[in-house]
Amino acid sequence: MGNGAKAQQKRERNQGAAAKGGKSQLKVNEASKSIICETCRQPFMNTTRAPALETHATSKHSKTLAECFPTFTP
Repeated sequence: MGNGAKAQQKRERNQGAAAKGGKSQLKVNEASKSIICETCRQPFMNTTRAPALETHATSKHSKTLAECFPTFTP
């Protein structure tokens, strides 16, 4: 088994992985954006914590967390 055989095996493995659809995380990330600012409609991931949302509300809109994200529960 020489280098050519190993390279061919690797190409076959990679071709099989590409045919399955790859490992992109983009669709999963888009689906997890369930927290939405009521003022500007900007989506945030459901793992976003209160301090980051509070910063968005105060710096972008001069409002409180409860005004921009009324449905948010920590």
